Amino acid sequence: MKKILLSASVFVVSISLMAQNSALLKLNLEKNKVYRLRSVTEQTVSQTINGNQQTVDSKVGYTVSLKMIDRTPDFMVTEVHFDTLFTKTNSMGKITTFSSAVEGNIKSSEMGDIISCLMNRLSKNALYVKLDFTGKPVEIINLKMLSDIVLKDTSSITLTGIMGSAVKKQVGNIVSDDNLKTTIGMFTWNLPGKEVAAGENWTTTQQTNSGGMELTIKNSYQLDAIKGDNAEIMAESSIKAADNAAPIKSAGATVTYDNLLGVGKSNIVIDTRTGLVVNGGSKTHITGNLGISAPGVSMQMPMDINSESNIKSVE
Repeated sequence: MKKILLSASVFVVSISLMAQNSALLKLNLEKNKVYRLRSVTEQTVSQTINGNQQTVDSKVGYTVSLKMIDRTPDFMVTEVHFDTLFTKTNSMGKITTFSSAVEGNIKSSEMGDIISCLMNRLSKNALYVKLDFTGKPVEIINLKMLSDIVLKDTSSITLTGIMGSAVKKQVGNIVSDDNLKTTIGMFTWNLPGKEVAAGENWTTTQQTNSGGMELTIKNSYQLDAIKGDNAEIMAESSIKAADNAAPIKSAGATVTYDNLLGVGKSNIVIDTRTGLVVNGGSKTHITGNLGISAPGVSMQMPMDINSESNIKSVE
């Protein structure tokens, strides 16, 4: 009898250990509950022009709120708010700040006022987003309505020249379908959408636009361990120009970036109950040459980009 009891005890312990060796990693938000997450990315871009190095440092922060309002067998409809958005850039000593916390002025002669105005409008309006159970943003349901609200009066922008051209490009990106999906996916798209065991892998492929560059990012994830309600995940990324990526047109010049290559490493902790990030950090390095051509000019410009990002759940 003692042997039977001992065997039963060992069996129960084994089942418990097996349960801790695998987890269902899928997005599983509670209906009408609000979840908030925050990310901060610091980046240094170094470019060499005619032997002179130019450096641009930037810090970008987002705080988002997610609320699941409906669910189907294939996706959930989520109300997404960008609670705060800010960008601070130091370009060779010139500091520019954009922030959703100020109303800004669409008719201003200052780039910061114009972009802050659009960020402020975005922060005051909800996005309704279909997310599949891997966390991938599938569709922004109210994109057209949101775009009309955020971009109203942009025809009255008076800023001209190089700065005016830069502003007009940023205006379009703020509420572009790709940009919004990329930003939302940064918080949600890390999951296989199924049960996985420690040591198993899964992959995602993202198309993103960074500074006008169309990039493909391939992420390879591995579940390292499960501790209580937390899944510890390691990820490695490879980054390159997208196939048939369109060149950048700027101030009469054409910029190509076909040979840019990058790698990234991330460590992420996921709450297995919700599928959302508890905390995570990543580092990315991209390097290569930009090809610049303009009337009477043809040159290669070395570029080096180093980024560090941190994301966490906030109360």
